[in-house]
Amino acid sequence: MQSVLGIETSCDETGVAVYRAGAGIVAERVYTQADHAAYGGVVPELASRDHVRKLPGMIHQVLADAELAPADLDAVAYTAGPGLAGALLVGAATAVALAAAIGRPAIAVHHMEGHLLSPLLDVDAGLDFPFVALLVSGGHTMLVEVRAIGAYRLLGETLDDAAGEAFDKTARLLGLGFPGGPEVARLAATGDDQRYAFPRPMVNRPGLDFSFSGLKTHTRLLIGRVDPADHADVAAGFERAVVETLVIKCRRALQQTRLQRLVIAGGVSANRRLRAALDSALPGQVYYPPLALCTDNGAMIAHAGWHRRREGRCDGQISVRARWPLTELSVPTDLPT
Repeated sequence: MQSVLGIETSCDETGVAVYRAGAGIVAERVYTQADHAAYGGVVPELASRDHVRKLPGMIHQVLADAELAPADLDAVAYTAGPGLAGALLVGAATAVALAAAIGRPAIAVHHMEGHLLSPLLDVDAGLDFPFVALLVSGGHTMLVEVRAIGAYRLLGETLDDAAGEAFDKTARLLGLGFPGGPEVARLAATGDDQRYAFPRPMVNRPGLDFSFSGLKTHTRLLIGRVDPADHADVAAGFERAVVETLVIKCRRALQQTRLQRLVIAGGVSANRRLRAALDSALPGQVYYPPLALCTDNGAMIAHAGWHRRREGRCDGQISVRARWPLTELSVPTDLPT
C-alpha cells in the first residue's frame, strides 16, 4: 500500500498531506497566511518566509497524524509550478531533501494538474475519464479536455485577468478584504443582481477563451458613479456576470467536445452561485472537489503525485517553474484536434 507525502507552497497556503493507495487522504494540514490582507494581495517574500517557518512542523504533524515514520513513505511530491518562484523553492527544497534522506523518489507536480484531478478524490462521485475541466482561480481560468492522466488538451484560457483575479480587484475597489472572492460573494448575497447592467465578455464570439479585464474596468467605472450604499448591488451584478460567462463557456465546451462530464476546480469553484448555476444548466453532469479542497492544499499534490509515481515520473533535483503551461505536460498524439 503506497503512501505519498504531498507539499504545496505555490502561493500563500502551506499544505501538507499523505495520500495512501486504497485509503485516500489519511492526514492533512493547511496553514493560510494572514499577513497579506494588510497589503491587499500576496507579498512573495512574506509568503516564502512563512513557508520556511511552518513547513517542518507541519510535516512532522501530518506524519504523526498518519501514524507513519518518514521511512514509511514511498515518495514525496511537491508543487513545482506554476506559482511564486521563492515559495515554490521552499517546498521543492524541502521535498527533495526529505526524499533523499529516506532514499525515496521526489515527484514534481504541476499545480493545476493537482486541482484538475482533485475531484477524483471523492470516490463516491463516480467521476471517470474523459471530461472537460474548468480550472478557475486567482491566477488561472482555463477549459481543458481531459482524456486520461496527462492527456490534456487546452480548449480555451483567459486572455488577460483570471476570474479570481477579477474578484480580488473588485473587492479592493469596493473596500472589502482579501482574498476578495468570498468577500464579494458575501456582499453580493444582499444585493440586487439586476439593478445595473454588466457585460458578459466574449460570449458572443466563437471559441472558448475568456477575458475579464473589460468587466473589471466596467465595474471600476460603475463604482465611481454610485453611492456606497449601493455597493451590494454592484457586487451582485458583477458576480452574476462572471458566473453566467463561465456557464456559457462550459456549455459550449461540452457541446464542442461531445463530452458529458464537467469538472470544476480551483478557488473560485467554491463560489456557491457558480455551483448552483452550473447544476441548473448541466444537471447531473458537474463534479466538484470537496469545498475544503477547492483552495490550494497538500492533498491534491499528494494525490497527483501518487498518479505520477505510478507512471515513473520522478526526479532527484530541485526543479521549479514560476510559469508552466499545463499544455507542456505529456499529451498523447492521438487526442482529437
